Amino acid sequence: VQLQASGGGLVQAGGSLRLSCVASGFSLRYRAVGWFRQAPGKEREGVSCISGADGKTYPRDPVKGRFTVTRDDGKNTVYLQMNSLKPDDTGVYYCATYGSYSGTYCAGENDNWGQGTQVTVSS
Repeated sequence: VQLQASGGGLVQAGGSLRLSCVASGFSLRYRAVGWFRQAPGKEREGVSCISGADGKTYPRDPVKGRFTVTRDDGKNTVYLQMNSLKPDDTGVYYCATYGSYSGTYCAGENDNWGQGTQVTVSS
């Protein structure tokens, strides 16, 4: 059972990146998947989440209108499309599934975490 996040890199402010979260050993179908980030010296924070029940997404205020979460169940992958990137978006980005409520909803404790991918936005 493993999640692997990838797609990070160095980009200039205003640019875009697409992160991928691939699951192995289990299916992401009907599972909620959250994206989180941790900037240097700061606590990890939630970025957005996609529900496993209806595909509804829940972006946090700092990324609303800029970041979009989508899923491709055929590829067992969830994506985080990041547009109009800002230096404040710099950090290590993680994906995680949820262990509560059968893992379907963006709520409760996270059970599986990806290893993280570094995103650096230069000004």
